[in-house]
Amino acid sequence: MTVTKSMMEELYESTLKDIKEGEIIKGTIAAVTAKEVIVDIGFKSEGFVPIEEFRAPEELKVGAEIEVLIENIEDDHGRLILSFGKAERLKGWQKISDDINEGDTLDGRVVRAVKGGYIVDVFGIEAFLPMSLSAFKGFSNTDITTKSFKFVVAKMNKQRRNLILSRREMVQKEREEVREKLWGEIKKGQKRKGLVKGITDFGAFIDLGGIDGLLHITDMSWSRINHPSEIVSVGQRLEVLILDFDQANSKVSLGLKQIIANPWDEAAAKFPAGSRIKGKIVNIMPYGVFVEIDKGIEGLLHASEITWQKKMVNPQEMFKLGDVIDVQIINVDKDAKRISLSMKQLEENPWGSAASKFNVGDKVKGVVRGFTDYGAFVELEGGLEGMIHVSDMSWIKKVNHPQEVLQKGQTVDVVVQGVDAENRKITLGLKQLQENPWNAIAAKFPVGAVIASEVVMNSNFGVFVKLEGDIEALVYSSEIDKQQAAALKAGDKLQVKVIKVDVEGMKIGVSARL
Repeated sequence: MTVTKSMMEELYESTLKDIKEGEIIKGTIAAVTAKEVIVDIGFKSEGFVPIEEFRAPEELKVGAEIEVLIENIEDDHGRLILSFGKAERLKGWQKISDDINEGDTLDGRVVRAVKGGYIVDVFGIEAFLPMSLSAFKGFSNTDITTKSFKFVVAKMNKQRRNLILSRREMVQKEREEVREKLWGEIKKGQKRKGLVKGITDFGAFIDLGGIDGLLHITDMSWSRINHPSEIVSVGQRLEVLILDFDQANSKVSLGLKQIIANPWDEAAAKFPAGSRIKGKIVNIMPYGVFVEIDKGIEGLLHASEITWQKKMVNPQEMFKLGDVIDVQIINVDKDAKRISLSMKQLEENPWGSAASKFNVGDKVKGVVRGFTDYGAFVELEGGLEGMIHVSDMSWIKKVNHPQEVLQKGQTVDVVVQGVDAENRKITLGLKQLQENPWNAIAAKFPVGAVIASEVVMNSNFGVFVKLEGDIEALVYSSEIDKQQAAALKAGDKLQVKVIKVDVEGMKIGVSARL
């Protein structure tokens, strides 16, 4: 039998697949060009798929089998048009329709950012991830678009092929799982690694991998620190010790210093009382300075132990942070973690010879070093310090504050009034350099004498008046008419009569009732 051309054509066409538009079919990659992928699906002509439909066109290989959707059997140019992307999406929706419901977990990859959120590729279809449900805080754009994530199906409309995802719920779920697992693992005394999340004045919060613990400032170092930032920094990874935990209240107490040996355990043996040692000043307070004598070991040099010479000193004027000084160990209290230090014990006590060096009645020189409301401190020869009380500054004038009479740094002559070496006190006098004038004052202003005075000050209990120079007297409120007293002011003239002279008390009483 002779085979005709028409018979050959019929035989060829009978071997071709019967295909329909919208159908998904398997094919073999025949070629890859810059713009298209040519696919053989067993039809009379090969089909064409735009290259941009493939996420990784560089990985396509000739001979590889793929599934495509018949989009157009014959376009305007007579070509068979196929779609790889539509086939993927259709298959994805078929799988979702059969197997997935709201609340289920899916794997997906973020394709791109759009207004209000992200587009996520799930089974080849595009799902929407709202920004509010993305939980991508701390991720870079590169991390978001190059990594796969797990999502929860938040809302799904199969008829409209609309899928909305949530990563926030997935993250919360994963965190809870991690937290529950971690709560089951942690124990007191256990060492764990953590990440410093935040720092406050009282400590640092450490992420243990799902549970936050507090590392209190007192548990950071055996040494004194002023702020947690001296020991830790945000983002730092460190090993900590579980001191205690309360799962019901989600609290974990952490320790850092407890990982190393407590230096106070050997402090008493290492620093016996009476030993001399060098130390660095690490803190200065009004009452003394803290001196680091070993790593993690500090002692207090109290202001009263700084020098023999001065009873009152200001450590902030004498030292600066970082100064290295010699001190003597006075006492070690291991349980209270306290060491008492002294500088003055390293020197001979000058008060031992003070009584023989300064005799009562001696006239000596000194330099005014400081003031209180009730007197002035004067540094004498040898560095010992004495005090002039305000009552010993003038025989006549009422001194309200020592700075009315003296200035800091002024060199003055004084008279020694008393020496108490045991209590480290030397009493000095300024007015004693002159003879007591009150016998002469009593003779000049006898009782009954009428004098023209000048008002100095008006008070509730009387009127102070000046008789002569610095000599003042008091007009008691009972010795003056109330209306007259109320009208008086400083500088006014007032006739008064002497009614009392107290030489011992150094006072004169006068009356305005003549």
